[in-house]
Amino acid sequence: MSQKNIVVAFGGVSPEHEVSVLSAMQVLSALEDSSYSTIPLYITKSGRWLTGELLKDLSNYKDLPKLESQSHACAFVKDDIGRTLLKEQDSKGLFAKPKSFPVYSVICAFHGSEGENGSFQGVCEMFNIPYSGSGVLGSSVGMDKVKAKQLCEANSIPVTSSLDFYEKDWEDHQETILNEAELLGFPLVVKPSSLGSSIGVKKVGDRDELIEAIETAFRYDAHLLVEEAIHPLMEINCSVLGTAEDCRASVCERPLGTTETLSFEDKYQSGGSAEKGMASADRVIPADISSELTETIRTMAVHTFKTFDAAGVARLDFLVNEETEEVYFNEINTIPGSFSFYLWDKSEISFKDLMEELIGISLKRHQAKNGRIRSYETNLLSEKAAKGIKGLKGTKG
Repeated sequence: MSQKNIVVAFGGVSPEHEVSVLSAMQVLSALEDSSYSTIPLYITKSGRWLTGELLKDLSNYKDLPKLESQSHACAFVKDDIGRTLLKEQDSKGLFAKPKSFPVYSVICAFHGSEGENGSFQGVCEMFNIPYSGSGVLGSSVGMDKVKAKQLCEANSIPVTSSLDFYEKDWEDHQETILNEAELLGFPLVVKPSSLGSSIGVKKVGDRDELIEAIETAFRYDAHLLVEEAIHPLMEINCSVLGTAEDCRASVCERPLGTTETLSFEDKYQSGGSAEKGMASADRVIPADISSELTETIRTMAVHTFKTFDAAGVARLDFLVNEETEEVYFNEINTIPGSFSFYLWDKSEISFKDLMEELIGISLKRHQAKNGRIRSYETNLLSEKAAKGIKGLKGTKG
């Protein structure tokens, strides 16, 4: 394929929609002077797929209805020779014709819910397209905080004590759940199971605050996690780049927040320019911790990355007891805000180089998958067709 079109997919039906737009703008900017052509694929808050040059300019997102009306509806399609294209479904202008773009690879810049949870990755798998980041399994398990903790426990990765429950459980057994939560000991942290960016997360100190936090979190998710709060808490993050077979860890960071538990505002609205996304958050890089603790966290980050069968670039977040230096897994972000480039920048990898490596990893994984036998030749259907529909029903004994 001579034309190397990189589709940058972002937006989506997610509370982290705006954060995703910021990450995508960073990707588009980084690849401006590369050998690739970038094609935006913007999924609106209502789930519409749009493309067009106007979607590359962050200033246009100030008026979303206008931007959406001036962009092209689009979809993945297969052409006559089996290539996957991103095809416009309409045309803007009297004599304009819908355009089609052969897809070289997709950079997934989604955050949260549909997009980061394996659903969009599944679409790419069905169309046999190379795409950045983790596959369906790693993405879906990584997005589910409850399943992620269970996977870590099964693989000797330390996690905090917790309980989880669904909205129906809460409706039917509220008193039992509150009693079980209190056994963990206050303070506690309440989290929606399948959201990121600290949306819906609340640290609580008593039963009344716990009830209020649970009711609020159910606005975002039907499955909640309540876990013990580490005190005194220090959060340390580390990024991992590569595949489960070959990966490496970045330097560590210590995020700074206005509260002990980082909020959405701490992550995206505390450090200056919103256009920089997670890169604008306040943090200490490299983290001001001992070399022994640094290596413990970097080793655990790589182990966790492999355990989730992750790929591309991910950020592993850990909770550290500041007094004892005990380390606990908090979460894996399979598509971290700003792709955690600020951690790799300290290892002299620019954002452009990071994107180039992500594209390379996507192509390598895609080639490896397609190098396997993906079909099985058999005359089963011919045999069944010869017998007709009655032959499928079998015979009565």
